Amino acid sequence: MTQFRPCIDLHQGQVKQIVGGSLNESGADTNFVSTYDAAYYAELYKTHQLLGGHVIALGPGNKEQALKALTAWPGGLQFGGGVNNSNAEEFLRAGASHVIVTSYLFVDGQFSWERLETIKAVTGVERLILDLSCRRTESGWHIATDRWQTVTDMEVNAETLSELASHCAEFLIHAADVEGLQGGIDEDLVKLLGESCTIPVTYAGGARSLDDLKLVEHLSGGEVDLTIGSALDVFGGSGVTLNECIEWNNR
Repeated sequence: MTQFRPCIDLHQGQVKQIVGGSLNESGADTNFVSTYDAAYYAELYKTHQLLGGHVIALGPGNKEQALKALTAWPGGLQFGGGVNNSNAEEFLRAGASHVIVTSYLFVDGQFSWERLETIKAVTGVERLILDLSCRRTESGWHIATDRWQTVTDMEVNAETLSELASHCAEFLIHAADVEGLQGGIDEDLVKLLGESCTIPVTYAGGARSLDDLKLVEHLSGGEVDLTIGSALDVFGGSGVTLNECIEWNNR
């Protein structure tokens, strides 16, 4: 059954909701900036036992807030953003249930199996999540790294998902083209994930209402979980409330 997965997105040391495709060195188009710190949201999710959520550091300057969130709910949140073989253990020790990795696994736009083995030696398969966030191209979806600005040659398809499934505990996949736009999910991508993923997978991007949870469950046969960000009331949205998502998970 499809579950709602919570998130805490950090940008320039604050909890924000941004338009994913706009993220670059100088900033991003921003939907929401919270007056609360990351620990507030971690404690909120802990109170309601919302499992499998992720803290994502979008660029530098977010480590202090990330560690606050992980400390507030040890074992309750995953962490991603700049994770590599030399810092993964620090975030796991700080309380992350898993670390989420993307850009480290690519060298000059090419996927590095050697780097995957290197980080697996630190985390183990059971505490590693591969972030296969992607952009749509003429030939399908391709993994995007470096804050979703560099489109790699590696395609997100049944073959890739099957090949990588034995190397990690879960997949996290942002549809970068629709992330933060609240214009609806990428239905074709969700359907592909539901058909092809043999391990837990969370999709993020474009969700705008409770109906999107129903749609993801329908399209994926209940195999794909959904993150809702900008549309959520706790992030200034008007599309869906956190309480509705909690009720959905508890149904």
